Amino acid sequence: MSTRTQPLQILVEDSERTSGEDAQDSNVQAGKAVADSVRTTLGPRGMDKMLVGSDGDVVITNDGATILSEMDIEHPAAQMIVEVAETQEEAVGDGTTTAAVLTGELLKESESLFDDGVHPTAVVEGYGRAAQLAHEAIDAQQLDEEPDTELLRSVAESSMTGKGTGDVTADRLATLVVEAVETVQASNDAFNREDIRIQPQTGSSSASTELVEGVAVDAERTLDRMSAAAEDVSVALLNTELDIQEGDFDAEYNISSVDQLQAAVDAEDAELQEYADDLSAASVDVVFSSESIADQVADHLAREDIIAFDDLSSDEADAVARATGASQLGTVEDIESSDLGRADEVSVRQFGEDNLTVIEGGAEAKTATLLIRGGTDHVIDEVERAINDAVDVTVAGIEGGIVPGAGATEIAIADHIRSESAGIEGRQQLAVDAFADAVEALPRTLAENVGLDPIDALVELRSTYESEGVAGFVAAGQTGDVGNPIDEEVFDPADVKHEAVTAAVEATTMIARIDDVISAN
Repeated sequence: MSTRTQPLQILVEDSERTSGEDAQDSNVQAGKAVADSVRTTLGPRGMDKMLVGSDGDVVITNDGATILSEMDIEHPAAQMIVEVAETQEEAVGDGTTTAAVLTGELLKESESLFDDGVHPTAVVEGYGRAAQLAHEAIDAQQLDEEPDTELLRSVAESSMTGKGTGDVTADRLATLVVEAVETVQASNDAFNREDIRIQPQTGSSSASTELVEGVAVDAERTLDRMSAAAEDVSVALLNTELDIQEGDFDAEYNISSVDQLQAAVDAEDAELQEYADDLSAASVDVVFSSESIADQVADHLAREDIIAFDDLSSDEADAVARATGASQLGTVEDIESSDLGRADEVSVRQFGEDNLTVIEGGAEAKTATLLIRGGTDHVIDEVERAINDAVDVTVAGIEGGIVPGAGATEIAIADHIRSESAGIEGRQQLAVDAFADAVEALPRTLAENVGLDPIDALVELRSTYESEGVAGFVAAGQTGDVGNPIDEEVFDPADVKHEAVTAAVEATTMIARIDDVISAN
């Protein structure tokens, strides 16, 4: 007598499972859809996206990382593309759209390879081999010269062009960005990205953005009668409340006469006066505090000609410390001269109805602040994103070198991969060639976003590269003319290209290897 084996149920009843080609197709389609959502933003003539949140908040931008982070994406494979952009942003600060589009193109090419019967393992190994060749090509394209001020300015301007800054404004902003980076780099032993601060201030146009060799904090004087500006000052940075100190337990006092009341008031006033006396004895000119300063203490400080600012955020307090060299103090007693910082000038500046306190010429640690201006909140948000990217690519250019932009490096990558693929045996060669096609989709997308015929433009780009050795869509993409981006001063950091290739291949590899999706509802 035989027994019949019953089907074994290993998943809960309401689970969903997608396997094989269906799983691969679902993941690839989701990844491609996300990449396509940012494709039209690529390049200096890319379009903007308007993102409207559930609460009605509106974001207008063509920054790939911002767009993807604002999108409400549920599909797991699609979320991997978002992670690609986040990784790119964290690593080098720019090239997020490039990384996302490249990932989408690699997925598109892998889909064709799967349809032709190429196993995912061969695709993954071929992409890995092609990525190595891509890195070689990027290194070969790197300029031999050390990045100087003018070259770095071109890198920063290339990054900002088309990001809501305007071409004329981008030139000026790029100059300010490079000045900020070089100021911090020249003044400190080790470069710290946090020493470059960006302070947005609505009002006026983006052309009014300026560089302050110091920091600007959103803090106001505790009393209006305190001086609005002082030069060559000593700075105390406090992390303690200047007020009557309360005990650890409740106490009740019985006051039966006016004299007793006056004595209590005098005792409190003497305690508050002592704060001002201690600071004055230490020759403090300006006080910044992350805690509150009582009105009576502020009054005593004003009488001692000490300017006081309170309720600084922890980030602002850290910035003041880095700018002036001041130590954060938990008490005003026994202040040493080494505890104090110095600044060439502390001034309160008015921007429309708002005030900012600017600290310039810090003695110990050099910092720089870009005061960003813009006519509306939407404009200033986009300018802030553009300047953040420009600062990051300038730093990346200094640390990792510079390559030609405008699609020139991508064409060189594709050409190098194709020239080497003939020596690769087996089906991996198909994946390597597909990788080259995916990379060429980047300059093809640049051409589309300028309004050119992508096929004709790509053919001309290849032809010029073969004859000249370097070719890109020059004139910042305004006309789509093919020429030498080095002559036209269109550059990108090499690290942006390296990171885009690495992040895109890692995400594509992970998605391509998935053949089973199990989800619990």
